[in-house]
Amino acid sequence: MARIFGIEIPNEKRIEASLQYMYGIGNTTAGRILEQAGIDPDIRTGQLTEDQLVKIATVIQSQGIIIEGDLRREKQAQLKRLTSINCYRGIRHKRGLPVRGQRTRTNARTRKGKRRTVGVKK
Repeated sequence: MARIFGIEIPNEKRIEASLQYMYGIGNTTAGRILEQAGIDPDIRTGQLTEDQLVKIATVIQSQGIIIEGDLRREKQAQLKRLTSINCYRGIRHKRGLPVRGQRTRTNARTRKGKRRTVGVKK
């Protein structure tokens, strides 16, 4: 398996798809990286030379694309800031409810979790 910034990406897939295994790189970003590095997106990752892997790494660094641990830390810090200032979004994150205004009377099961039935005693 090829390694870029210590992250292993699969050899048998196209390089455009393999780059997306890195947290923080999606379809559009992968295409842009390959275009600037001058690499054909249809080539398999296993067929890349060391020079081409280094080119990809330098493009990622020069573009200032935040990936993997740094991106995770940044997102975690943003959530921590929201919860610490007790804004509406922070409170929703704390309680595990939908943050972006979705309805919760029905649905929202992904955020709220499995239903807990409340029994009625006579």
